[in-house]
Amino acid sequence: MHPPRRPIDDLANGFVRRHIGPSPQDIRAMLRTVGADSLEALMDDTLPAAIRQRAPLDVGAPLSETEALEHMSELASRNQVFTSLIGQGYYGTIMPTVIQRNILENPAWYTAYTPYQPEISQGRLEALFNFQTMICDLTGLDIANASLLDEATAAAEAMALAERSVQKKTKAFFVDHDVHPQTLAVLRTRAEPLGWQIIVGDPVTDLPQADVFGALLQYPGSSGALRDPRPTIAALHAKGGLAVVAADLLALTLIASPGDLGADIAIGSAQRFGVPMGYGGPHAGYMAVRDSLKRALPGRIVGQSIDCHGQPAYRLALQTREQHIRREKATSNICTAQVLLAVLASMYAVYHGPEGLAAIARAIHRRTAVLAAGLRKLGFAPRNEAFFDTLTIEVGDQQDAIVARAREAKINFRIGDGTLGISLDETTTPKLIEAVWRAFGGTLSYAEIEPALRDTVHPTLKRTSSYLTQEVFHLYRSETELLRYMRKLSDRDLALDRAMIPLGSCTMKLNGTTEMMPLTWAGFAQLHPFAPPEQAEGYHALFDRLETWLTQITGYDAISLQPNSGAQGEYAGLLTIRGYHRARGEPHRKICLIPSSAHGTNPASAAMAGMDVVVVACNERGDVDVDDLRAKAEQHSANLAAVMITYPSTHGVFEEHIREICEIVHAHGGQVYLDGANLNAQVGLARPGDFGADVSHLNLHKTFAIPHGGGGPGMGPIGVKAHLAPFLPGHPCCDDTGPDGFTHGGGTVAAAPYGSASILTISYIYILLMGGDGLRRATEVAILNANYVAQRLDPHFPVLYRSERGRVAHECIIDPRALKNSTGITVDDIAKRLIDYGFHAPTMSFPVAGTLMIEPTESESKAELDRFCDAMIAIRREIAEIENGRWKAEESPLRFAPHTVHDLVEEQWRRPYSRAVGCFPAGTARHDKYWCPVGRIDNVYGDRNLVCSCPPIEDYALAAE
Repeated sequence: MHPPRRPIDDLANGFVRRHIGPSPQDIRAMLRTVGADSLEALMDDTLPAAIRQRAPLDVGAPLSETEALEHMSELASRNQVFTSLIGQGYYGTIMPTVIQRNILENPAWYTAYTPYQPEISQGRLEALFNFQTMICDLTGLDIANASLLDEATAAAEAMALAERSVQKKTKAFFVDHDVHPQTLAVLRTRAEPLGWQIIVGDPVTDLPQADVFGALLQYPGSSGALRDPRPTIAALHAKGGLAVVAADLLALTLIASPGDLGADIAIGSAQRFGVPMGYGGPHAGYMAVRDSLKRALPGRIVGQSIDCHGQPAYRLALQTREQHIRREKATSNICTAQVLLAVLASMYAVYHGPEGLAAIARAIHRRTAVLAAGLRKLGFAPRNEAFFDTLTIEVGDQQDAIVARAREAKINFRIGDGTLGISLDETTTPKLIEAVWRAFGGTLSYAEIEPALRDTVHPTLKRTSSYLTQEVFHLYRSETELLRYMRKLSDRDLALDRAMIPLGSCTMKLNGTTEMMPLTWAGFAQLHPFAPPEQAEGYHALFDRLETWLTQITGYDAISLQPNSGAQGEYAGLLTIRGYHRARGEPHRKICLIPSSAHGTNPASAAMAGMDVVVVACNERGDVDVDDLRAKAEQHSANLAAVMITYPSTHGVFEEHIREICEIVHAHGGQVYLDGANLNAQVGLARPGDFGADVSHLNLHKTFAIPHGGGGPGMGPIGVKAHLAPFLPGHPCCDDTGPDGFTHGGGTVAAAPYGSASILTISYIYILLMGGDGLRRATEVAILNANYVAQRLDPHFPVLYRSERGRVAHECIIDPRALKNSTGITVDDIAKRLIDYGFHAPTMSFPVAGTLMIEPTESESKAELDRFCDAMIAIRREIAEIENGRWKAEESPLRFAPHTVHDLVEEQWRRPYSRAVGCFPAGTARHDKYWCPVGRIDNVYGDRNLVCSCPPIEDYALAAE
């Protein structure tokens, strides 16, 4: 029996109809094309009967968009927005409204995909190039990546980079005792499965005695203390270790850079560059390194190359370092960055320039000094004499009274053992400082104390090196000019607001405007992640309900919302399995079976979790070879930890034997990790927790409508069965810490307890608006759209894998490899030619080299699907012209693609096809054509001539002489 369902036409009104692209009439026409009598019949053909969900989704009836916003307003009102002076890596900020409106709230920026097709990503690549330049300049180091998830995970990545880069047998890493607690927790979690020892102590007194491969120093310290780390760094280098400095970017406008101090690696967060706290995120972490470490630098690097016209062009550089290529040999599983947040931070620096940033920093430091002077008058001398923006005050038994008065004034301090921490930021006013003094029992006047103060920056740590001298940080001082700059960059990109992005396994679906609205409301945006829980009742109500919904959708028993990327969710999921085996006295279970078709993050995550990867073969249909799985499970039975399987498979098929696969692994004592990347094909139709999976990560930025943002932010919470729940991630700021330094069985995987909490509002509203029937309908139409595309394209580009009943799941792989053999045309040529038709390319050469993987999602209309299919068929006709001898491959429009305005105005046209064929291929509209800003980019040139930050302005002057 199928669950009761509403007819197609009953869902024609409201948000569900606007989210789902095809109309009811289109759906009926598409069903005829694929040869199915109904959506129900198509689902019966596509999913194995043994896993079908029989009960309807119980997530409530859908709300209207007006009702949903009213509900969110009520939740926001339950959050109390105090002035949080807690610090600890999170600060109040002022996002310039021109940046908020034109980037954060602009779908041209937030609906873009990762810039793997650089020719149509030049705008966001330039913004990321600016980010890297900003990080390099402020840290004084040679090369930076295009952002990481947060400061704590950046520290863990730096530790791993240090371990693999030094020639030392010791497996110990030193951590400054004045590091942020959440950073220490993430470091402990990362180190334990790899057998590395974490030594915590005073860098001055304890590090000289430690034999370590590296050390992390907080600068300034979490307590606010500002110490000169140069002697410590020199001593560490003398012992063969690498120095990692966790630095406050804003402080670096006034104090010596990590590079000037001798550091090898700098890490931190760009949050205070205009990005709201958002109860923990999302924010852009950063990492910069010395030039000798560039090929070991994790994450993405934007480099400058040249295009086919010899013009400068941006691209992702050194991609051979990425986990998709290195798989189980990868040293990091990073799959996403925080691109949108890095862009925001870079624009904040463009907006203010070096003088503006320094002025903000000086104002913060000056007000901190005034605060300290007033506290001394009141008998509360700060513990740290040298500081930037943070003071630690010994208050003893007066703590409760001071905190109570502060709470009455709606001020939060950082509460320690007989101490209070106070961190100021760019939102701090003299009036607020007077309120702090009153909380400490005194009535002082800011205007009376401030004039007598002298400069209190550490005398030997004043910054003397220049920074942000490049033109981009000086040109856009008026709002008019900045507005035009941001518009110019967005016009260079192709995002979901322009056209379908048919990428497989990436689910580029509608990100509804209503879903995005509450993100910037003060009630959600301005909460500190370590504020008292009673001030975040709205958030916690949202978390509780979202967790309930996700358990109902997946069939799991418990959810952790902490992992703030899909790859981090994989890692967290494997840590729960590791914790489970250890708790049962079986720590030797370390074998992880992974099919050869798996996402590259899977084996990389397994390696990071201390597991040994054993690859399982796939058969000719793309399914897991059950016989090979059974044999390897038996071979490794005593040590089997887990299997990692993507379902439906990365090949775009629902495997018939999924229950059998789960049973085999369970019979040998292992756990089943089901990769949630393809959950968009299951919601409302099947629940992983019901057919044998023990844990999954859930890509909220795929299935549940969080925008990709050009390559981040994302969220990857994990769902687990009850027996794994004790091993979910914990957090030192929310949980009691055990004697081993861990807060929970699964450790801590992100800097904030609920990851990038503010963007959970998006998925929450999405489910509110869709309701149970709408969610199921979205899944059904996603599967219908994929089968429709497969049916239309198969006569021209054969579909590589289908189920036993001839169906694909939510995505399909088309196979042009024979055309390469007969004509020389490659998937790269097809991808670049699609740009001329106004489309982003499908996923290239994954999971099968030389193929294209297409996922249309439920949000694309029949008209857009037809436009894409027509473009692909037209490209196939162009390839036929090569087969027929009309063109040679190297002289064809495919090889010269993408065509730009440079081609259009070229004085002498020597190609065997016309300008019209090249620039305006069949079926494209001339009046609204997307013009690619650069021609095909030379990837090899870019890697051989690596340029990853803007030259200083002096270089421009030299070039002009």
